[in-house]
Order: sequence, then C-alpha cells, then structure tokens
Amino acid sequence: MDKKMTIVVLFGGQSSEHEVSCVSVQTIIKALDPEKYDPVLVGITKEGRWLLAGSLEDIVSGAWKESGVSAVLSPDATEKCLLLLDGEQVRKVKVDVIFPVLHGKYGEDGTIQGLFELAQIPYVGCGVLASAVSMDKAYTKVIVNQLNIRQAKYVVVTHLDLEDMARCAERVEAELAYPVFVKPSKAGSSCGVSKACDREQLETALKEAILFDNRVLVEETILGREIECAVLGGYEPKASNVGEVLAAETFYTYDAKYNNPDSKTELHPEFPDGKMEEVRKDAVEIFRAVDGFGLARVDFFLEKDTSEVVFNEINTLPGFTAISMYPMLWEDRGLPKNKLVDRLIELAFARRQ
Repeated sequence: MDKKMTIVVLFGGQSSEHEVSCVSVQTIIKALDPEKYDPVLVGITKEGRWLLAGSLEDIVSGAWKESGVSAVLSPDATEKCLLLLDGEQVRKVKVDVIFPVLHGKYGEDGTIQGLFELAQIPYVGCGVLASAVSMDKAYTKVIVNQLNIRQAKYVVVTHLDLEDMARCAERVEAELAYPVFVKPSKAGSSCGVSKACDREQLETALKEAILFDNRVLVEETILGREIECAVLGGYEPKASNVGEVLAAETFYTYDAKYNNPDSKTELHPEFPDGKMEEVRKDAVEIFRAVDGFGLARVDFFLEKDTSEVVFNEINTLPGFTAISMYPMLWEDRGLPKNKLVDRLIELAFARRQ
C-alpha cells in the first residue's frame, strides 16, 4: 500500500455501555496494522463531548477525558474530514474510513451512522436501518416474526403504560407466566435487565428498565443454554461456529459479563445433531432480514426440554473485549483479530462501492 489509510476510531459514547466501549476499542487499536493504517482516536464522553485521544495509553488511563483538543466530524460530503479544534486553531484531517467502536444508544442505534452517511465516509458495521431496528428489541421481534423462527413470547410496555402500574402488570400477567424477564427495548450489555418472579418484582423491574428507555420488553423465561453466533460479511454473509455462554449468575447480567470471573464462554460446546447448523442458518437469515452489513452477533437459547432453537437478540456492534464472543469465534475459525479488523474495513469500502 503506497499510502496509509487515515482511520477515525470512535469510542466511549453517551450510552450505559460507555465503559465497555472503552475496553473494546483497545482490542481494535492493537489489531490495526501500523503499516496500513494511521489511526485518529476520538473519544466521546458520557456528556457527549468529542475529544481527540492522543494514544492507547490515554484510553487505558482515562487521560483522554482531559484532552484540550475537541473533534468534530464534518457532515459536509465534499470535505470528508475531521475538524480538530485546539483553542482558536482549527485543523482539518482528511478521513478515509471510520471504525465506530460504540455500543448502545447513539452509537449502535443508527444515530451516528446517519452522520457517517451524510459525510459520505465509509464506515465499519451496519447501516442506519439495520442498526436502528436491531437496537430496538421490540422492532426486531416484529421482523423475526415473519421468518418462522421461534422467539420468546413478549409484551411491550411504554412509559405511558406505567402511569397505571396495576393495569400494566395485569396485562403482562394475562399474557405471560412468572418468572419473566424485563429489559429496556433499546439497551445492551444486559443494562437494566431484571428477572421477576411475582407482581412486586415485576413492578420494581419495570421501574428499573424504564430508566434506560421509554419502552420495555417483558418476555417469557426460556429455560435453556445461552448460545451465540457471529455473522460477518456483506451481501453474502457467513456465520461462525456457535459458542455457549456459561453465566456465573442466574442470567447473563452486566456484572456477570464483565466483573464475575466465574462466567465463561465455551467455543466448542456439544449440541444435538443438526442444531449448530440450524443456529448458523437462522443467524444469517435474521442478519439479512434486518438489512445487516459487516458484522453482528446473533444470540439464541437452546431450550432445555425440547432442544428447540429460540432467537433472543441481535447485536450489530458486539463487544471486542478480551472475553467477547464475537472475535473469539472468528479467531477459532482461523481469522485472528488483525485479519478480522482488516476484513471489516474492506467491507466498509465495499458498501460504498
């Protein structure tokens, strides 16, 4: 390659998954080939400030939050640049591609992807539509309903419904039996997710979940194994093998995911005949149905008594931490992190073409 690509790597963000993003981005930066890429690191604070992060070390230490250089991505499609504001000085940096290592609200929901589209700069990951509908679990349910793929029964609750909590709880109880899972419709990393075994716990769980989003999904409990499949590609996506999550708690909470060393991931679990292929097929079908492009992790349950495959959710910007399933599954298939990152960047340019 004659000239290095200038790649803007975005991390942090205003979502409840800010800290996870700050860990994921470290994996991405380490995987970027310094012979190919000239990375410009831009962190977004929880308050929404965009700041130039000087180095990987600044991200690890958190020193980037004290940066005196603001960063603005110009929406002007003729510019295709990042504006760096240092006091009264403004410097333009031409941008070849963007890698948004952002999870959750404003990063994985189509919001920032719309800015990239306005700027007409190639970017890694799903587009506006796929990001928006996949981030919203209730809308994902509507799409998957058309695919003849089983998913948990559910009830959608809005913030207005909670004004009459008793009536709201009665509606849930009329549709679903306890225990139920209560989760914000738009949130990730199990933020705001609770298990409710009775009316009192249901009301508490609804009040907790509504803090993260104005719509809440209440789902039947599926007793079974938690399994995940990684999808990679453009118009002809491929699925990885299927991994299993062995949660240290009753379900895969935020704390179980990132803070409990007893939670584990199994890359070569045993499955009944044909079930791995069924999961892989369903994962690709769901990815296509939401107009996915680039990458996604698709999560399922394998029901305990029937061994039926049950769709759970799709994540269009899955974690890239040391314990994240997505990069581990592809590494297991012979695609190490540096090659995986290269492929994702190639796909960003393929979509623009």
